Amino acid sequence: MGFTTQMIWAGIIMSAVLVIFTLGKSPVFRVDRAGAAIIGSVAMIGAGVLTFEEAGQAVEFRTIIILFSMMVVVANLKLAGFFDLLGNLVASRVNSRRQLLAATILVSGVASAVAINDIVCLLFTPVVLLICERTRCNPVPHLLGVAMASNIGSAATLLGNPQNILVGGLSGLSFLSYFSAAAPVAALGLGCTYLALAWFFRREMTIAWNDKDPVVTAVHPYLIRKSLLTLAAILTAYVAGVELAMASAVGAAFLLVTRRVKPNKVYTSIDFNLLIVFIGLFVIVAGVEKSRLMDYILQLFSFGGFGSLSVFAVVTTLISNIVSNVPAVLLLKFFIPAAQPELWWKALALFSTLAGNLTITGSIANLIVVEIARRQHVEISARDYFAIGFPLTIVTTAIGVLWLQIFA
Repeated sequence: MGFTTQMIWAGIIMSAVLVIFTLGKSPVFRVDRAGAAIIGSVAMIGAGVLTFEEAGQAVEFRTIIILFSMMVVVANLKLAGFFDLLGNLVASRVNSRRQLLAATILVSGVASAVAINDIVCLLFTPVVLLICERTRCNPVPHLLGVAMASNIGSAATLLGNPQNILVGGLSGLSFLSYFSAAAPVAALGLGCTYLALAWFFRREMTIAWNDKDPVVTAVHPYLIRKSLLTLAAILTAYVAGVELAMASAVGAAFLLVTRRVKPNKVYTSIDFNLLIVFIGLFVIVAGVEKSRLMDYILQLFSFGGFGSLSVFAVVTTLISNIVSNVPAVLLLKFFIPAAQPELWWKALALFSTLAGNLTITGSIANLIVVEIARRQHVEISARDYFAIGFPLTIVTTAIGVLWLQIFA
């Protein structure tokens, strides 16, 4: 395979977008992540890597529908005062910053095992921000806890994130077979996450607990009940086999049919920038895939297969952080060895998910937390994330390799 012009353009565009996504903005121009996603998408088309038709087909509209619909649910809960109530409840039950960090990691991790981690981050990040505002805590360690724990927790099941759902469909793995192999790794990983964050922010953790008076806000019990029942119905329908995009869209439509909340208030609470980021990423990643840049790089290093789980883990981690988790699964599925395929499929699901903690752009869940925090004027730097995420990813991936070699 020769090196083509399309590969050059795809590599340049992808690299530039990743720089902006990592820094949060362009080092030269006034361009944020959403702007970079738009410019990168247009550049892929303008450079001839993709046609307009291919760019449109690249967008996973089911994912966009799911995100938008869940944002409608979250907006209704926010307007009803639910997050204030939940924040007050949690803040009244914990007595130290360490306890708050542990609770944040546990809830995020366990919830992400049974619901898609992106949705968990959408729901739980506003709660953590409110709790930290009430208790005057630095929100950064707790927000990192949400992002990192949701990545690790989602690795426990085939329902926890999009790439694991994809692996389940491609491989035919049973839910229990994968869960028995991955759940212990995820549990140990959550413990490592707490230790890493508690140590990195050890000064923050020793500051005296300062619980202010509960946040006083208008509460609408009827809207809270309606929104929570809708959320429960969406998750129940999904577990029962209904497509999540359909279930969430019907739920969002139901909530929009109301006489109590003005639609403009709901739309104001929706993060349209995040939706633009998603759409742009789908197009940019599709351009990289079509250019066959990753195939060329693998061929350049004479890569023909995997000799061990350790090599597989390293390659999966690197590719997942270059092109994102789902495209990495689509690429690496061709390298699953014929011998013991079930073991390698489990490894692909596990390592592509744990890879999300390596960098701030390693998973969509990370970007969701970062963008919601940014709207509340809380900045999470790529440097702080990498300082914790890099060693955490090495440790959790090593645990995964050892566990699969011994017990899977």
